[in-house]
Amino acid sequence: QVQLVESGGGLVQAGGSLRLSCAASGRIFSASVMGWFRQAPGKEREFVAAIRWTGGISNYADSVKGRFTISWDNAKNTVYLQMNSLKPADTAVYHCAVSEIVTINPAGVRYWGKGTLVTVSS
Repeated sequence: QVQLVESGGGLVQAGGSLRLSCAASGRIFSASVMGWFRQAPGKEREFVAAIRWTGGISNYADSVKGRFTISWDNAKNTVYLQMNSLKPADTAVYHCAVSEIVTINPAGVRYWGKGTLVTVSS
């Protein structure tokens, strides 16, 4: 079993920055992929970014490339999402996720965090 707890969400003006954190506990295997998905009101959950627990290879959705950076601290079992140049379209609940392979399909995620709300005002 894996537990994921997100933090760092909040209200920010367009163009601003936020850093989300996801603390993981439980059976995090070296082959796991940590990622972030988001869900805006009335929309489906969508992939944002992912990073392999070993090797640090990362993947991003086209909508956030160049603005968001995913990273991890192995010693703390914590994954971060640095979000810069935020836009109102980035407003959503951001969920931490663990999967066995990199996937952009929410159905492929094995464990979910409860999420943290990010609101970007114009």
